[in-house]
Amino acid sequence: MRAFHGAWLAALLFALGACASTPQATRARDAEAKQFMTQPGFAGIYVYRTDFLVEEIDDSTLYVDDRMLGTTLAGSFFRIDVQPGPHIVSSSAAGSTQLKLDTRADELYFVELNVMGGNSRLVLVDPETAKRAIRKCCALMENWAPGQRPLLR
Repeated sequence: MRAFHGAWLAALLFALGACASTPQATRARDAEAKQFMTQPGFAGIYVYRTDFLVEEIDDSTLYVDDRMLGTTLAGSFFRIDVQPGPHIVSSSAAGSTQLKLDTRADELYFVELNVMGGNSRLVLVDPETAKRAIRKCCALMENWAPGQRPLLR
């Protein structure tokens, strides 16, 4: 009977863990995001992680304006389209951090997320450096239903 309860508990924990994961985007959506085009009238925010070279890699949950987008992984990125104006990008692991952005229409913003030892750090990065890093290291993560644009109002 104990073995049955143990197996049931393990299956439940696995299912809960699977619900928390963020799916990787299709190759077509990844390629589209790596063209770095803006949506007319909106600002685009890219948040990326290149910290896969460290020994211990921690997950971190990404938020924009208190809306959870998903779990970040080393070598991944998110693209979010937002209304122009102030926005707060935040990340939480064991520790949390946030970065305030004042966005303008038709512009892109690039934020690097570093997570180490349970602590996360967000840094605004110049566009050319960020684009090179994203093309080289990262895979797009989905944060919306297929067929929808990730737009925060």
